[in-house]
Amino acid sequence: MGLNNSEVASVVCVASWNADLVSHIPRPLGRGETLMASAFSISPGGKGSNAAVAAARQGARVALIARIGADDFGRMGLALWQAEGIDSRFVEQAVGESSGVAQILVYEDGDNSIAVCSGAGAGLSAQHADAARSALLACRVVMASCEVPLAATERAFQMAREAGALTLLNPAPARPLPDSLIALTDLLTPNESEVRLLAGMTADAPVQDAAQALLARGAAAVLVTLGAEGCVLYRAGQAPVSLSGRRMAVADTIGAGDTFTGALAAALARGEALTDAMVCANAAAALSVTGKGAIGGMPDLPKVRALLAQSPA
Repeated sequence: MGLNNSEVASVVCVASWNADLVSHIPRPLGRGETLMASAFSISPGGKGSNAAVAAARQGARVALIARIGADDFGRMGLALWQAEGIDSRFVEQAVGESSGVAQILVYEDGDNSIAVCSGAGAGLSAQHADAARSALLACRVVMASCEVPLAATERAFQMAREAGALTLLNPAPARPLPDSLIALTDLLTPNESEVRLLAGMTADAPVQDAAQALLARGAAAVLVTLGAEGCVLYRAGQAPVSLSGRRMAVADTIGAGDTFTGALAAALARGEALTDAMVCANAAAALSVTGKGAIGGMPDLPKVRALLAQSPA
């Protein structure tokens, strides 16, 4: 069940939603090449929705701001959010529009490639954030990704700042960001390639230089995820804080970054310090790769705490 009207969300997600159409093939495709897939599935996806599910499983009370199609894939999303206890009162169902889809190719080594079509989500706007003002002013963390229109995120972040909530932006898929949005962001969570692109640097530029460039543009903190190698936190005037990755048996890596984002938001909403929240997010992301699909391996909070008790990072 979703939140009751009397309950206040601790995390609000400006969310993308799509159905994941997943094919398993031996290796990446060459241009013009066809390979036979060993398996196919349709499952819930979208970076925003995935992160919201991850946050809910980590104990956060979560509300969504989103736009979906009034179609079977949209109904899949509504059913998922109800099952995960996520408030979908601020989700618009657009009649006559299709929900987003992601075509995902998963390789034998667990890595993947993804092509996303936003569908109805492309129509998410600042007005949708305005309609959720009550939730945005009452929450502790507002999170978003670059799968949604930046105007919606920027308006939501403005209201979050009014209320003193933390703003968390996972800038994926990477695109140039306006300084106005970066300055409203308390925590950016790019990966290695994204941080360089956001900083306008070459692919071989040092990650630290790219992170420092984003701090100079107004981000309060930059937490760079390094996949299996862990993550590094950069803050102005402070030494970087590094956290090693965890070696896990990989089923696939779909949703690992979204799990990191959602678990991080949930920990921050609980009032944990950023460095402690990093530890929780790092463990949650590690657990997530042991299951299949974007949400199949997403752990709940007891599983994360059990892993940390076995081998604290």
